[in-house]
Amino acid sequence: MKLGAMSISLSVKDIHKSREFYEKLGFTVFAGQIEKNYLILKNGNALVGLFQGMFENNILTFNPGWDESANKLDEFDDVRTIQKHLKSEGVKLETEADETTSGPASFVVLDPDGNAVLIDQHV
Repeated sequence: MKLGAMSISLSVKDIHKSREFYEKLGFTVFAGQIEKNYLILKNGNALVGLFQGMFENNILTFNPGWDESANKLDEFDDVRTIQKHLKSEGVKLETEADETTSGPASFVVLDPDGNAVLIDQHV
C-alpha cells in the first residue's frame, strides 16, 4: 500500500511561538496561511503542520498522490482503495471517503492507542 507523503499535524496553542521553535530546528514555511492559523513547515523530507484551534489532538497525516514537496505522483494508491483494504482487514474507520467519487477525499482511523491517522488525498 502506498500512503504518499507523511507529516505530523500538531495542534498548537500559539502558532507564532511554534513557528519560531520549529524554525530553530531548521524548518522553513512550505505552505499554509498563518492568518488562517495553519502552516506547513519542511526540513528536507520531514513535514510538520502547525494548526491552532482546528482540532484537539495531534494527527499523523498521509497524502496519497503526493510526494514530500506536494508534487503529484504518477502512480499511487487512491484513498478509496486504501480505505477498502483497511475495511477488509477489519480496521474501524472514524470517518470515511465516499467510495462512489474520485479525486480528493479523506478518511480517519485510530491506532490502538487512540492516535488519529488521517489519509488525506488532494489529487
